[in-house]
Amino acid sequence: MENTKLWTKDFVIVSMENFFAYFTYYLLIATIEVYAVERFHASPSTAGLAAGIFIIGTLLGRLFSGRSIDQVGRKKMLLIGFICFLITTLLYFVVSSLALLILVRILHGAAFGMTSTATGTIVADIIPHERRGEGIGYYALSTTIAAAIGPFLGIFVIQHTSFTINFVICMIVLAISFLAAFLLKIPKVALTSNELKQMNAWKWENFFESKAIPISIVCALIAFSYSSILSFLTSYSETINLQGVASFFFIAYAIAILASRPFTGRWFDEYGENPVMYPTFFLFFFGLLLLGVANQGVYLLLAGVLVGLGYGNFLSNAQAIAIKVSPEHRMGLATSTFFIFADGGVGLGPFLLGLLIPAIGYRGLYISMSLVALVCVLLYYFLHGRKAGHVKHLHVH
Repeated sequence: MENTKLWTKDFVIVSMENFFAYFTYYLLIATIEVYAVERFHASPSTAGLAAGIFIIGTLLGRLFSGRSIDQVGRKKMLLIGFICFLITTLLYFVVSSLALLILVRILHGAAFGMTSTATGTIVADIIPHERRGEGIGYYALSTTIAAAIGPFLGIFVIQHTSFTINFVICMIVLAISFLAAFLLKIPKVALTSNELKQMNAWKWENFFESKAIPISIVCALIAFSYSSILSFLTSYSETINLQGVASFFFIAYAIAILASRPFTGRWFDEYGENPVMYPTFFLFFFGLLLLGVANQGVYLLLAGVLVGLGYGNFLSNAQAIAIKVSPEHRMGLATSTFFIFADGGVGLGPFLLGLLIPAIGYRGLYISMSLVALVCVLLYYFLHGRKAGHVKHLHVH
């Protein structure tokens, strides 16, 4: 049947747009801490702030775009997002102080928030209902591959050339994304005057989708744990003399997800979320634990595989849950709500964890985060898992 076709032109373009947006995000968040230290002599905590404060901007961008995407238009929001993304990337070339760098990071984050909320909303709308778990799983691969290639290339570039080249690379891919967005054909959402009036009101429910909040809380904690890898893996690898292997951590991470994603998305649609979700917590736990005790390159790479199987599959399936439990006409809000929590976890992580590092060290950091992953098993059970088996899948007809 035509309406069950997944790999359409629009699905491929939106996935590519999402890849380039996240590629830029991951490339810079993995290297900006080192940039802040080398260029402005920032402390570990302040450098962590420069990396993580990007997410504060992202939250603001998501709050704005989540509530207004259907008034503005989904394609128009995507184009506006990429224009802002390009402009704020240009600002890195004129940054002359740490304070200015932090301001640019906030503005850059807001542009990313608008862009990624638009791609997430558009893709949820064009995926056939009965293939939502599978479709979001494949779409999320664009984020996964970006999470592998971005840090790998970013670290490689600063080791062999300069930080400026990273900013140039980001500008090129964002320009391509902006042009590709014109090729999308997205059905416009027709809103009645009453719906417009309700959506324009400054009410809590116009900023957040309440049904998506339980799974989003779990995601915030898991993302908080993962931020320890994003922001401090480079520095940690230097202290244990494994910096040559560190960039390959993200390659191992991506390969694990690429190998598992075709199965996990389909299992989500066929058997429900719990058989997929519970293993992801334990795999993430073991990955973080192994990272904390690693003393050889092979252990670092194995940790990357386990984190990929755990965190990588958790994120796409948790996003599918957030959309599944929410009303169809509030998919944009459900998407932005989910990522506001996820981004909040990633954003708070570098700063708060940066304060912990002097006391417990990098090894203590990763072992502590593995325990947080275990706590999330119980949290998931009480907030969603125990009733998941009793909730009818909204996309099954």
